[in-house]
Amino acid sequence: MIQPEEIKKKALRWYLKILSSSVQDISFFPKEIQFRKIKANETLENFSQINENISKLRSGSKEEIGYGYSIEFTLKNDRKIGKQLFPTRIYFETLDDYLKFLHKEKEYHSVMQATQQIIDQIPQLKTWIVANPQKVLDNLDKWDDLIKVCNYFIEHPKPNIFIRELPLDISTKFVERNKNILRNLLDILVEEHINSSESEFEKRFNLKYNEPLIRLRILDDEIAENMFSGVNDLSIPQSQFDNLNIPCEKVFILENKTTYSNIFNFLTLPSLTKSISIFGQGFAINQLKNAKWLSDKQIIYWGDIDAHGFQILSQLRGYFSQTRSCMMDLHTFTQFRDLAITGPDTIMTDLENLTDGERELFELLVGLKKSNRLEQEKIPHVYAVGSIYEIVN
Repeated sequence: MIQPEEIKKKALRWYLKILSSSVQDISFFPKEIQFRKIKANETLENFSQINENISKLRSGSKEEIGYGYSIEFTLKNDRKIGKQLFPTRIYFETLDDYLKFLHKEKEYHSVMQATQQIIDQIPQLKTWIVANPQKVLDNLDKWDDLIKVCNYFIEHPKPNIFIRELPLDISTKFVERNKNILRNLLDILVEEHINSSESEFEKRFNLKYNEPLIRLRILDDEIAENMFSGVNDLSIPQSQFDNLNIPCEKVFILENKTTYSNIFNFLTLPSLTKSISIFGQGFAINQLKNAKWLSDKQIIYWGDIDAHGFQILSQLRGYFSQTRSCMMDLHTFTQFRDLAITGPDTIMTDLENLTDGERELFELLVGLKKSNRLEQEKIPHVYAVGSIYEIVN
């Protein structure tokens, strides 16, 4: 037979629905607890235990303690044990009975106070509150500041400032620490202004952020002098790089590995007229995709001769179809094959933006079990410079 502890567990499962119902002013009570009824064949065999359980059940009821669950009994005449009262219905009559039984009165009233505060100031969040009572509950001590942030974004949906520059009377770290709940709210409140393809909070909600730096060298001294006062090695935030308009014709992109072991290839590229070079960032090559000024440039990509290098090449060519590869051919691989090392296993993928010759080499590399990776920095400098001059001439 059900006991007060199990009634409490069952009743707790209603709590979030009760919060939602209260926000909608929908009555939830009376509400019954489902339990297994005593069967006739159990009474004689377990009569003593049944009586003890009924006594415990009564002792925790509203009848005994003044609040909580109520019990309805039915008088049954058993041939073996005579007339006995058995519980046939257990229910909470009122919301107060329920809250007092679970010791939730204070919390419930705090949630209702918070929801009323939210609805009063931002009524368009009512539907969200009904659907997400747990999130209201989880952030009970934060709603004053959450509302301040929400109202600011409603008035300034494209702030274009850093998070810590928000002109609000809140902790400078508040937004940073509460991005998850704020994203939930702002996705609703400024839906028409968000960058829906972005998952990072700052990018999604038009804030400034610590952008990656794109490093480039100006290989033409005249361009360096005219545009950058002679500076020829620069690191520029991505958004500023996107808006550049360097009057060059050729753009060399060199793959960047985490060890920076090929930095010398980038630093020792020869001087070339109307040319610049970009120190790439591996699979983060997508940082270049919005630089529309590159669309009419001759782009030359030089990466490792390995599966990853060709994957990056295909990705880059998806942004700029005119991209050519440099020293990523079978001739170069064959000439320096004794310098190749064994790269990580790679699953074969369809790289739709490779030429026939590039795809053939890619498939060869994937099929090799060892010596399938010729790193960019292993290629002798004299050979590399000669290959570059062949391309530009």
